[in-house]
Amino acid sequence: MTDTIAAKLEALGHVLPQPAAPVAAYVPTVEANGLLHVSGQLPFIDGKLVTGRLGEDLSVEQGAAAAQACGLMLLAQVKAALGSLDRVERVVKLGAFISSTGTFTDQPKVANGASELMVAAFGDAGKHARSAVGVPVLPLGAGVEVDAVFAVRTA
Repeated sequence: MTDTIAAKLEALGHVLPQPAAPVAAYVPTVEANGLLHVSGQLPFIDGKLVTGRLGEDLSVEQGAAAAQACGLMLLAQVKAALGSLDRVERVVKLGAFISSTGTFTDQPKVANGASELMVAAFGDAGKHARSAVGVPVLPLGAGVEVDAVFAVRTA
């Protein structure tokens, strides 16, 4: 099966990582009623987990790059679950969790790293609803975690 979305990402200089295995008692994806729910994904850049807190250890630019890395991992999970990113009808929602200090208020700018990736990949179908929430800590000390819901075509 051809995968024009994966080819588009590659042309933009993005390489999908190997989908991360779950680190606890959950599955990476669940498909139900035409929706693919993807568990929260952590940011790996050059094989290394991006750790730290926004407003303390990480800049907005580093946070946005981490969110983009989460987005790439989301798409890797989607491709693993569906066989092709071309089965995605639209991105429905992203939930971005940003480890940040109590005074950091640029969570939306950080989350844009994942949001802009989805629009680059899917065009108008990549525009989505979103939450961008500051939290005190994330699993493994990650700086960002992003989960998603995608509307999918039947196989």
